[in-house]
Amino acid sequence: MKYYLIAGEASGDLHGSNLVKQLRQQDPQAEIRCWGGDLMEQAGATVVKHYKELAFMGFVEVVMNLRTIFKNLDFCKKDIEAWKPDVLVLIDYPGFNLRIAEWAKQQGLKVVYYISPQVWAWKEGRVKKIRETVDKMLVILPFEKDFYKKWNFEVEYVGHPLIEAVKAAKEAPALPPFSTKPIIALLPGSRKQEVEKKLPVMLSMARYFPEYQFIMAQAPSLDDSFIKGFTGAYPNVSVVKGQTYALLLQATAALVTSGTATLETALFGVPEVVCYKGSPVSYFFAKRLIKVKYISLVNLIMDKPVVKELIQDELTEENLLKELTLILKDTARHEQMKADYAMLWTLLGDGTASRKAAEAIVAMVK
Repeated sequence: MKYYLIAGEASGDLHGSNLVKQLRQQDPQAEIRCWGGDLMEQAGATVVKHYKELAFMGFVEVVMNLRTIFKNLDFCKKDIEAWKPDVLVLIDYPGFNLRIAEWAKQQGLKVVYYISPQVWAWKEGRVKKIRETVDKMLVILPFEKDFYKKWNFEVEYVGHPLIEAVKAAKEAPALPPFSTKPIIALLPGSRKQEVEKKLPVMLSMARYFPEYQFIMAQAPSLDDSFIKGFTGAYPNVSVVKGQTYALLLQATAALVTSGTATLETALFGVPEVVCYKGSPVSYFFAKRLIKVKYISLVNLIMDKPVVKELIQDELTEENLLKELTLILKDTARHEQMKADYAMLWTLLGDGTASRKAAEAIVAMVK
């Protein structure tokens, strides 16, 4: 069978790659074409468009790149039309994928959505459109099944695919230590716009903790020269690329931007502070539209403030110093966080999300 997958970000590439592997196990003759990245290509899919060309974040950035986005949508529709897949599998990336879902349904294509848009956070009314255009929704967060039930849309909970990715990393042969000092990991995100806002504050912590080695995980979408412009002034800061999980395995603590990375850090058992700062205009609109209590997946899933979130104006050198000191020095804070992290594992499934998702997709087309 022919499977067309669309992932528009680094996390989608990771989960998409594991899905590709499982689709090939379920359907050895599978032909898989995708929008994604290097991991999906390595897993055996033909990549049409790399996610590095697709990453726009925030209201202002999206508006500035509208022409490119519409060109991509048009190209995607033509490519799907020409290839004629048996099923279209959309992986997160809602701004783009929901538009493609609506068009695909009109063309009579089978549409599966794997990793739900965060409609529970904002624009809840989009569920009506999802119900009309998506044949099967595969969700990865435990509370999403009940959320969709409120809208009379039956979805399938497969567990979180990060569980299998983190398990695999923990079982892999250990790399040599990155440093002889204890390590504080910096995960500032994958988009220039967000890194420019947050990384200077995160890096400032290196001045207060000379006994630690600060190591930044550089996203593949960021240029070396761009990162060097921030890190050059700090002798106890180094950078690794393509080794985020290896870094988290060795880290004592982490400063992490919002998103999937907050959950990854927690699953590796690393105490963290969540750092978020966007453009003032983007944040102004987001604050009025987003309904959830927390911005980190850890706190959302646990429904309580497991990790400290420093958002926008709260992300200052003074506040970050206070919180980083707490997770490094306060034993009670540290132990409570570890206990909460253990509960996360229980909530997020048994590490077979990709296999369950592949079985559901293959069952639709066989």
